[in-house]
Amino acid sequence: MAKREYASAEYYERKLARVMDCFRVESYDYNFDRHGCWIQFRLEGELYRFEHSVEKARTFGIELRRGSDAFAQVVLALEDLCRIAERGIYKLSTWVQGMKFLPPPVEAPSFFRFLGFTEIPSGRQEVRERFRTLAKQMHPDVGGDPKDFEALKRAAEQAMAYFGEEGGN
Repeated sequence: MAKREYASAEYYERKLARVMDCFRVESYDYNFDRHGCWIQFRLEGELYRFEHSVEKARTFGIELRRGSDAFAQVVLALEDLCRIAERGIYKLSTWVQGMKFLPPPVEAPSFFRFLGFTEIPSGRQEVRERFRTLAKQMHPDVGGDPKDFEALKRAAEQAMAYFGEEGGN
């Protein structure tokens, strides 16, 4: 990804003041250094803090040179949120609350993981196919450990039971 050139930090400081006016925030604080930044403020009694860093951006494949670039990105993101609020789509508090209550990722039960699934499969047929593949490799007649094969059968039975009666795919 090409490196983006950001305006001066002073430009984003002025832009941040306009964003805070948009949100009707009377008092806010921010800081940036060589490595990252943070912006915090109270809105409707709730404290909001947005942080970003050169390292965090790198984990997303974004190359930033300095913390002032991270500051620019946070200000631009807050400006986008301000536009959402101005258009009546969401208030900032509604948007942030929605982020807080995203359901946690569903972890596949251990019997699915034993069968080699990282996610819950689509149904019984997928479990059957995986069991057949693994059974050919783990069966005692082909040199597999009998205990491992029994564990495979138990995992397959639990996986099938997970999908309920035979009618469930």
